[in-house]
Order: sequence, then structure tokens, then C-alpha cells
Amino acid sequence: MPNRAVIKTDKAPAAIGSYSQAVKVDNTIYLSGQIPLVPETMELISDDFKEQAEQVFKNLKAVCEAANGSLDSIVKLNLYLTDLSNFATVNAVMEEMFTKPFPARAAVGVSELPKGAQFEAEAVMVI
Repeated sequence: MPNRAVIKTDKAPAAIGSYSQAVKVDNTIYLSGQIPLVPETMELISDDFKEQAEQVFKNLKAVCEAANGSLDSIVKLNLYLTDLSNFATVNAVMEEMFTKPFPARAAVGVSELPKGAQFEAEAVMVI
């Protein structure tokens, strides 16, 4: 049986459902989707898409760090946008917050996200 552990941090939003912030299996960490909630208030950071994208990656970063990794430890990233015209903004934010080589990635247009968020990201990290 693989070594399995739950990753949890107060520096990212608490789970708002029946899931863990991340689960570690051996040296792979599966990070649940993060939306742009401010951990201290559990409210959306703002209605501005760029601010939402930055908050999502800050939340992912906090969970990565709780698992002894970083954003640059992410090998696969899945992005969910309610408006694909914001894709260039996501690319710009990623260029600010990640270093090359960037992770493998998918981007999906969706009609709705929890709490009215415009952006969500989930990831797989290897440490």
C-alpha cells in the first residue's frame, strides 16, 4: 500500500466540501482545485479577473509549501475559466509566479464555478 497523507494549511482556504486541500501519495501530491478565496475571510478577493488569478495561484502556492514543495514543483496544472477571453491574463500571471520550464497544462472553459469565481486551478506536484 502506498504512503498516503492529507496536506492541510491555514494559509489557503479551508475546504468548503467533502475534500482535502491536497493528498500526498509517495512523492506525488494531488492538489484540489483552488478558487480565489482569501483564506482569512473565505470571500472572493474581488471581481477583477487578474486579482482572482493571482489569488488562486497564491492559494495553490500555500498548499504546495505545506507539502514541502513550491509552484515550480507542479508538473500538471488544470485551469478552469468562465470566460476564455481571460486566457492571456492567466498566461501573464503564470509568467510572474512560475519559472520555466512551465508545467504541463490544460485550460477548460466552464459555465460556472463555486461561489461565483471566474477562475479555478488544480494541480499535481512531485517532490
